[in-house]
Amino acid sequence: MRKIEFVTAVTAAEVSSQLPRALVSIESVKDAVSKIISEVQSESLKALQRHALEFDGLKLVNFRVPTEKLSQALDELDEGLRQAIEISIERVRKVSEATLPKSVSIEVAPGGYVDQHYVPIDSVGLYAPGGKAVYPSSVVMNVVPAQVAKVPRIAVTSPAQADGYPSKTVMATCALLGIEEVYAIGGASAVAAFAYGIPEIDLEPVRMVTGPGNIYVAAAKRALRGVIGIDSEAGPTEILILADANANAKFIAADLISQAEHDANAAAVLVTDSPGLIAAVEAELDIQIPGLANRERIESSLNAIQSALVLTKDMATAIEIANEYATEHLEIQTKDAASIAKKIRNAGAVFIGEYSPVSLGDYLAGSNHVLPTGVQAKFSSGLSVLTFLRTQQHVSYTQKALSEITPALKMFSEAEGLGAHGRAATIRREES
Repeated sequence: MRKIEFVTAVTAAEVSSQLPRALVSIESVKDAVSKIISEVQSESLKALQRHALEFDGLKLVNFRVPTEKLSQALDELDEGLRQAIEISIERVRKVSEATLPKSVSIEVAPGGYVDQHYVPIDSVGLYAPGGKAVYPSSVVMNVVPAQVAKVPRIAVTSPAQADGYPSKTVMATCALLGIEEVYAIGGASAVAAFAYGIPEIDLEPVRMVTGPGNIYVAAAKRALRGVIGIDSEAGPTEILILADANANAKFIAADLISQAEHDANAAAVLVTDSPGLIAAVEAELDIQIPGLANRERIESSLNAIQSALVLTKDMATAIEIANEYATEHLEIQTKDAASIAKKIRNAGAVFIGEYSPVSLGDYLAGSNHVLPTGVQAKFSSGLSVLTFLRTQQHVSYTQKALSEITPALKMFSEAEGLGAHGRAATIRREES
């Protein structure tokens, strides 16, 4: 892994240049994705069939998964894995229910009320990746908050595997959650299908698309934003670990590796004020990586430009770097991890202490693993029950309450050159 040292005050430019993300640009696939979207919109099922053959080499794809296939997948699911998925569902549901916002009513003046209600999205299309790996966990992370938000229609899509269906674990998880509208469509084609619908397979358009995916999925989300709502443009996964001399090098190496195995473009960064820890982590990486199933992918990620072992002059500088980097996953493995966590402003999710690895959040912590990447943590949040809700205000004034505020309303409207606005209030006063 690259080694970097920050010896002076940290600036945004320095962090950006020294710790760049992988060279993956949505702009680089913009034209290709636009073509895919246009073809799905105009040719519907024929486009999906052509894309499946062109991109995945699949001639026969069951784009709409029969419910009996979902039930069969659940019946065949390993019992131990089923229990693990059920624990994940239970914990994510518990957190989602606890964070469900409540409607409020505010009396701003006697007889004048403004209520704020939370209204679920009418329909959502949830994407579960299925390329280098398959993700039943992403089904849980997307579906459960949508169910808690009481979204009336929930559809799931995941790329077809060699047999023309999504992975069996994805289908089984859908069945566990009671989701019957499931599709075997991947990449930008899936986002376009959700946006415009595919009548031949009874896929009606949805209002919102959520879930992680590759660069083509992210580019399609960007292109179709406005036609549909989206959660975020999720990019390659990221982990940044803040650690001091007290940290366990074995744990840190394992956590860097765990995220690196996602993708060759995954970012794995350690930031510490301890030269000894960096040396120990390097030694652990050499011990732990050989023999791993995804060794080639892991080494590609850890040796690429987006990954590094960073030495700082002190922990205050390390915290500055973390806040500027704005990682998807931030681990804090220091003596005073809880107090340092309070100083973190920008991160998708924060994992505090040496017994809270990111992989726990990927599956069973109860938190959500669909998180902002590529500095989006500076201005956006991870997926949650709030993603599937819209705020709607209800305004209710009595005759007296309106009459009392009408002079001020009339003055406001005339100041803006919109006298008819004021008239809409004064006419009611005249009629009373």
